[in-house]
Amino acid sequence: MPLLPAPRPAELPVRPARPGDAAALAALSRPFARMGALRERPEAVYAAHATDFMVWEAPDGTLDGCLGLQVYGADPAAEGPLPAGVLYNFCVTRRMQGQGVGALLLRAALTRANALALTGLFTATTGSGALFLRYGFTPADAALAPAAWAGTLDPRRNAKVLARRLRA
Repeated sequence: MPLLPAPRPAELPVRPARPGDAAALAALSRPFARMGALRERPEAVYAAHATDFMVWEAPDGTLDGCLGLQVYGADPAAEGPLPAGVLYNFCVTRRMQGQGVGALLLRAALTRANALALTGLFTATTGSGALFLRYGFTPADAALAPAAWAGTLDPRRNAKVLARRLRA
């Protein structure tokens, strides 16, 4: 029987993470945290916030990419800013970089943000932010972002804040 070619990233769906993915999310993120591209987070944080994450899973079950979306200001009874989201902990394994996995994750996050009726998305990156820029993000002042998130930004990391408006 002939072997079928391995599926390409676009043929495999992005899926929501589950609490059972916490160890894999921590392992996936660890090399990026060591390089200073991500904050170090213990496995327990990934377990507690698993519903924030979307993941790309290889056919062998390995998680090769993840992206978290945290929602701020979503309480309709509360006064204050309209709900916005923050994209965080975005990483793709070296072996899958350049294969479209990051774009799949970002498109999934944009779809989810629109489904949640968020007004905008923010992120901080220590890299070039090129993928975000291709998807309509622009440099932004951290003061425009949800205060609870902006207050956690470490100025020593020299991260750029990027934003994208989703609705008025």
